[in-house]
Amino acid sequence: MKIGEYEVELGGTRDEVMKAVEDLPTLMDNVQKAFEIAKPKTVTTLTVKTGQAKEETRTQKQDYPKIAPTQNCDEAIRALLESEWGKWRPRTMDELKDALKANGLDYTGRNFAKVLQELVQKGTVRRWSTDAGFVYILAEKETLSQRGETN
Repeated sequence: MKIGEYEVELGGTRDEVMKAVEDLPTLMDNVQKAFEIAKPKTVTTLTVKTGQAKEETRTQKQDYPKIAPTQNCDEAIRALLESEWGKWRPRTMDELKDALKANGLDYTGRNFAKVLQELVQKGTVRRWSTDAGFVYILAEKETLSQRGETN
């Protein structure tokens, strides 16, 4: 069953599944209520400023997480996305680059983009397009374990 962006799979013996199908109206109400609880209670608004205001915003001090120094770009990206800063909301490529620079790590643009793409292909990081460009967030651990992958 699919409800909006959520999906529920029924499993069991034939009799158990048939009983669940008979109780489908009640089951759907319960599933919908469960998904309502799981939805985030806050809405995040992303405002993109242009011109001078955008430049002023970029020069303001940002609170980036401190991560351990590493020569490995993928370890650095994962450390950022595993932090509270990275879990709070999906981050743009520019935000990730700025956070790395704040930690004294400066990887070339081409290498950085390649490593992000590889993390997406491995399923370690999720990516999707927004009005502000692509955003990145750490993939949920359940998703990785269901695929049989490990960190």
